[in-house]
Amino acid sequence: MMTHLKRPGAAPRISTLLLAALAAVGGSSRAADPVRVEAGKVAEVSFASRKPRTDPFNEVTVDAVFTAPDGATLRVPAFWAGGETWKVRYSSRTPGSHRFRTESSDAADPALHGVEGVVEVVPYAGDNPLLIHGPLRVADDRRHFAYADGTPFFWLGDTWWMGLTDRLSFPDDVRKLADDRVAKGVNVVQIVAGLYPDMPAFDPRGRNEAGFPWEPEYARINPAYFDAADRRIAYLADRGIVPCIVGAWGYHLPWLGDAKMKQHWRNLVARWGAYPVVWCAAGETTMPFYLSKTKAEDAERQKKGWTEVMADLRAIDPFHRLITCHPSRTARESVTDPAVLDFDMQQTGHGTPPEGHAALGALGWDMKPTMPAISGESRYEALEINPTLTDADARKAFWSHVVASGCAGHTYGANGIWQVNGRGKPYGNSPGGNNWGTTPWDVAMALPGSSQLAAARKLIESIPGWDHFEPRPGLVAWADPAEKAPAPLCVAAPSGSRLIYILKSGPVRLSGLPAGAAFDLRWFDPISGAVTPPASLPATADGSATATPPEGDHDWALVATPKG
Repeated sequence: MMTHLKRPGAAPRISTLLLAALAAVGGSSRAADPVRVEAGKVAEVSFASRKPRTDPFNEVTVDAVFTAPDGATLRVPAFWAGGETWKVRYSSRTPGSHRFRTESSDAADPALHGVEGVVEVVPYAGDNPLLIHGPLRVADDRRHFAYADGTPFFWLGDTWWMGLTDRLSFPDDVRKLADDRVAKGVNVVQIVAGLYPDMPAFDPRGRNEAGFPWEPEYARINPAYFDAADRRIAYLADRGIVPCIVGAWGYHLPWLGDAKMKQHWRNLVARWGAYPVVWCAAGETTMPFYLSKTKAEDAERQKKGWTEVMADLRAIDPFHRLITCHPSRTARESVTDPAVLDFDMQQTGHGTPPEGHAALGALGWDMKPTMPAISGESRYEALEINPTLTDADARKAFWSHVVASGCAGHTYGANGIWQVNGRGKPYGNSPGGNNWGTTPWDVAMALPGSSQLAAARKLIESIPGWDHFEPRPGLVAWADPAEKAPAPLCVAAPSGSRLIYILKSGPVRLSGLPAGAAFDLRWFDPISGAVTPPASLPATADGSATATPPEGDHDWALVATPKG
């Protein structure tokens, strides 16, 4: 539990989210001593106003302007925490004294305006990769992801759209699911901040233990809802999982309006921006509400409005977390100005065959401006469409899109987890009448596809130069020119490494190899995760070589790395 001040007029209280606390003293609005917090961890400062207000959330804003040891300044928004209390959360990877001074829209309130204090950042001593290496950024090649220190990061996401509802209890359910995902190599969770898909506003299925995120008529936020959500977000980050925060499903924008949606996002930035998060402005950004009678108008309104919200989000986020949006097809096509995006999240289609996923991945690589492209919604395993999707569907969609788009990453989805079906208590119908299935979330957790994708990530990260892969489909072909199966896919790195994926078993011909060079060849079974021992593959004088997969009539991946 974080430390709070209960009485009006008290001086600020500072605490870290790991329970260490330091109380401020005196009437001078100055902390007596700095709080010590490890680099990357989150410190919290509480301010209790000295005067009552009718509507604090809508009447007052508070920022804390931090000055880092190197002189850099960050304007960090505070969030209304209920009653007459506001809070600021801060983190930094830079050791030293970080001084702050508050600025409030009510400059006459000395408990909110002009308050000074210090956060003392010390080196981190743990093993959380997000704190060792720092939050995510776009890598220098503009095609892949990296931690802040440049360490390569392959995005392997999981879909928990409704993971902040009370159907996924905290701590038991959240910990069970998160720990399973960490064990399988998941390092990102996509989760919606209360304004959900597949339901109208204020549907009871969108509640958590403290109610809804907003009061009726969107009068103001419900701080207790976000207090409960805090615990879930903090646990994900503590386990080394990047929370990819989806602010709202796209069709909520016309209901709230631009101004309220910007307030919603300011609250999210204030609460969670100090964590190593990624921002996804909206889900299915331009998709109108299922029962809308003005869908064309709504889609255009949402495209323009969400672009403006994203520009505002970029302006108010002092931590510069990555920004994207979840689309109906591509993020770049969902906004009026792609400059608001750091990477292109795509939706590649539950009913789309693998070659369609590959085509959209290739488009993501080719489109301008240059940025990483990932599938943020692919073929959900066990999704009850006709026919029901299998682990093979999810796996083939992963490989097809990842290789065609340059290996930046991918988000997996298991039907039953995204909507949080309970045992004997399934989610039910969407407003459009669809019921996607009844598999309970804890059964979906054990579906084989997640383990297959975990093995895939491990393989990709074992390949020298994988973080500089580029799609090179012209470097591989079926050895038999009469083969009618979808063409093999290939990525290649400047180091000479190649990764090839084939949807069916059969010999492939590699080309463009250095004449006479020798390569180590390994076949990877995408189902079992087994890898064959390295075999020597010599290139001919014309720079070609032929490789044949082991027995097994299914998809295969091939890794070729230069010898020596």
